[in-house]
Amino acid sequence: MAEVYLDNSATTPICDEAKRAMLSAMECYGNPSSLHSKGFESSKMIEEARKKILNSLFVRNGKADNLIFTAGGTEADNLALLGVAYTKTRRANRIITTDSEHSAIEKTLQRLEADGFEVVRLTTVGGRIDMDEFGAAMNKNTLLVTIMHVNNETGALYNIKDCFKLAKQINPDVVTHTDAVQSYMKMKVSPLELYADLVSISAHKIHGPKGIGALYVSSDVIKKKQLQPIIYGGGQESSFRSGTENFIGIVGFGAAAERGYKNLAKDIGVLRDLRSYAVDKLSALNVRVNTPLGECAPHIINITLPSIKSETMLHHLSASAIYVSSGSACSSNSASKRVSRALKGFGMTDFEADCSMRISLSAQNTKDDIDKLVLAIEEGIKKLVKISGK
Repeated sequence: MAEVYLDNSATTPICDEAKRAMLSAMECYGNPSSLHSKGFESSKMIEEARKKILNSLFVRNGKADNLIFTAGGTEADNLALLGVAYTKTRRANRIITTDSEHSAIEKTLQRLEADGFEVVRLTTVGGRIDMDEFGAAMNKNTLLVTIMHVNNETGALYNIKDCFKLAKQINPDVVTHTDAVQSYMKMKVSPLELYADLVSISAHKIHGPKGIGALYVSSDVIKKKQLQPIIYGGGQESSFRSGTENFIGIVGFGAAAERGYKNLAKDIGVLRDLRSYAVDKLSALNVRVNTPLGECAPHIINITLPSIKSETMLHHLSASAIYVSSGSACSSNSASKRVSRALKGFGMTDFEADCSMRISLSAQNTKDDIDKLVLAIEEGIKKLVKISGK
């Protein structure tokens, strides 16, 4: 049975380019911190990967400290938030965010709240940020603004450029951060164009390996000493992230980023066409397509089923080797039982949110994949036992 994989926001298959690069890296066993030729060889390959990733972010002539390798997007988010909040140079204590951030952001902000920081959460009704609300929240006491670029559940594209630009106008010393894990290599992500000081990205969302991510850090943040490490030790990664580097993962990340950058324009076109085709087909079924009020990413579709729990439909589809998601796959099974803040922002009841399902595309998918999905959902609606919401 041929599989149909439509859960690319959870993770992606590793591309051939990354596989080849990682196999080659396995032959280079020197510690990148060693001062002999074997160490130099590994270190050189890390810097080549760093350059490829910075290039994919449209950062030209970037330096080593402009990209800090981490264990993934979650660690990159933690480094951004905790690393800014606990700098000795901070004089402010307000942090502005949204009510629908990824748990890597929300949980870290809860920790900072417990430590006395003031966190202002903007509403994201229909997947859109109100600029008047943002302007009212932003002041000279704002230390950090952290807003995700694309919501991982709804595909809403938040207007971070407008927010970050306004934030800098009100307070030039504010640090701006975006979790771009869901937008990176699905659209152009340029920290300079977005007025973003810090950008979190992850390899396994772009057909690279798991266990490796990165945080882009602007030269301005480095110059002003507005970021400090949260892991201490041997001083790797310009002293921002100590510990022996995940050399093989970094090389694979670089190869995936280079491939994605070369194919970016073509892949965006493919994703847009596939999403439009899928929305048209799904709209003909007895489901609700949850379209953001503003702009949306080209690869994520969220639908609400007619009184059928998404988990039930997920198992039905999985039996036919069709793979989608009932929500974010970045939390444990027990933690994922919470009702999605992002979906409640679309005006859903708890019951409707529990009947919602995410379909996430890659440029490797086809219209035939969509046809198989739609047919399976249609069959599932007819045969699955419905439950009544309260």
